Amino acid sequence: MASGVQVYSSELGSLHHHQHHYQQQQPAKNAYREGTKKASNGDSYWSRPESRIWTVMLLLGTCLLYCARVTMPICAVAMSSHFDWDKKQSGIVLSSFFWGYCLTQIIGGHLSDRIGGEKVLLLSASAWGFITAITPLLTYVSSAHLIFMTIARFLMGLLQGVYFPALASLFSQKVRESERAFTCSTVGTGSQFGTLVIGGAGSLLLDWYGWQSVFYFSGVLTLLWVYCMCKYLLNEKDLILHLEHLAKGRSLSKQTKVPWKQLFKKAPIWAVIIAQLSTGSTFFTLLSWLPTFFKETFPASKGWVFNVVPWLVAIPTSLFSGFLSDHLINQGYKTITVRKFMQVVGSGVSSIFALCLGQTSSFCNAIVFASVSIGLQTFNHSGISVNVQDLAPSCAGLLFGVGNTGGALLGVVCVYLAGHLIETTGSWVSVFNLVATVNVLGLCTFLIFGEAQRVDTHSAYIDL
Repeated sequence: MASGVQVYSSELGSLHHHQHHYQQQQPAKNAYREGTKKASNGDSYWSRPESRIWTVMLLLGTCLLYCARVTMPICAVAMSSHFDWDKKQSGIVLSSFFWGYCLTQIIGGHLSDRIGGEKVLLLSASAWGFITAITPLLTYVSSAHLIFMTIARFLMGLLQGVYFPALASLFSQKVRESERAFTCSTVGTGSQFGTLVIGGAGSLLLDWYGWQSVFYFSGVLTLLWVYCMCKYLLNEKDLILHLEHLAKGRSLSKQTKVPWKQLFKKAPIWAVIIAQLSTGSTFFTLLSWLPTFFKETFPASKGWVFNVVPWLVAIPTSLFSGFLSDHLINQGYKTITVRKFMQVVGSGVSSIFALCLGQTSSFCNAIVFASVSIGLQTFNHSGISVNVQDLAPSCAGLLFGVGNTGGALLGVVCVYLAGHLIETTGSWVSVFNLVATVNVLGLCTFLIFGEAQRVDTHSAYIDL
């Protein structure tokens, strides 16, 4: 009898033990299910391994973006000779990209905020990759080569205009605040890598196989990248489902409202937009005029030196700026303090070296000043570029598109004004003074009115 009681007591104890163990495990399982569900809905940040994979793949995407973008300028001389274009006709083809580029920044950002930046990236990349790959084939369609090439270049601008706003939207939703600067700066180095890759490989292909091969090379690599992204990182069924809903005009976001009127009344929003206008336009001005400056000021210099060295310097400085920014935030410094410090370096200190560039008569010093100025401008990736995501993660893509559109348009104005100043004054000093003045205006606005707290939420609205 005693042994029976002992067995019963043992079984009862075991039952209580298993029940207690089950009750302990159940919250963990529920939490796992909730976490899995949250991750599947795309509401959570990337894990550390996911973030690394996406960062590398988006770095490659940005590299291929610039490979496709710079393909036409590299082949312009050979194509002009092939089609018998004069300088004016070549200018029409080359400039058509920027007019298309300005038109889709805002809509690309808004679309990314609705359906997800990664989907917009892949849709646009597949389209621009296809257009790049078939560009040489357009010469067989009609004898109106100038028209077809201009249209192709314009479409390229339209499709690539959505890329960086889509990145801003994607990072605001998927990357933690303490890791955004390094992620943005790392992906941003793809622009320098792309310029160097197409500059080296494209030049060789141009000499060996003709200008058509450069387009085939860039277009096929882009399509291969899209295939790898769809196969390994993105659910194709999810992509198709979102496109079907979008085509039917259904809302893909939550039933929320963004307080646009209140949003654009906020000083920090205008501060980051104005700063983005200034940095974008001045970078565009330097990019356009630096080769001419070196050719006219130092006629005996070799072109590959001043066309390659500044971009090589910009790669490590961009990576360092992102690492430094995230490190300072993780050390406890206020986010807005770090953002403003990065912008002081990116806009202020870089302008000092731009001013020095106009005063030197030494080629070696000029290369150093140009490289440092271009390199320090990459600190903007960890300043205003990330600050848009701090302020309004629910509509970061759209706001980034607004600033980028304005920067491109103001860039066209500044490039023209720089040429006018050169003709009028006969000195390059006026050009670098213009760059420094525009940069300082944007920097001062950001230092005075810039903030890092979210401003896209309101008690009367649901948080996106």
